Amino acid sequence: MTARPGYEIADFNSISPVECPCGLAKRAFGDLADFPATVHVTEILETARLHYHRTLTEVYYVLECSADARMQLDQEVIPVQAGSCILIRPETRHRALGRMKVLILVLPKFDPNDEWFD
Repeated sequence: MTARPGYEIADFNSISPVECPCGLAKRAFGDLADFPATVHVTEILETARLHYHRTLTEVYYVLECSADARMQLDQEVIPVQAGSCILIRPETRHRALGRMKVLILVLPKFDPNDEWFD
C-alpha cells in the first residue's frame, strides 16, 4: 500500500491472499486508523463455509462468477451474476455457492475473531 497526502493506494496484485471461510481473500486498508472499513478481493472456492459475523456488515459486489453462482443468505438461496451487490448485516448466515470473485467492503474493519460457525 502506498500512502499519499489525502489518499491511499492498495495494489491488490501485490497483496498476498489469506485463507478465509469463503476461499482466498486479499485485504486492504486494515492498518489505517482514519478509515473505518476494510476492502477485500476474494476468490470464492467450492469449499466456502456457511458462517456469520456478530458485529461486521459486509457488502459483496460480484466481479465475475460461474453461470450457476448463488448466495445462501440464512435459509434463502439467490442467484447472482457479475454486477450483483448484496449487503449482509450482522448475524446473517451466509456463503457463496459456486466459483466467483467478489469485492467486499467490511464495516467496521475486518476482525478475524468475528467469524462464527453453527
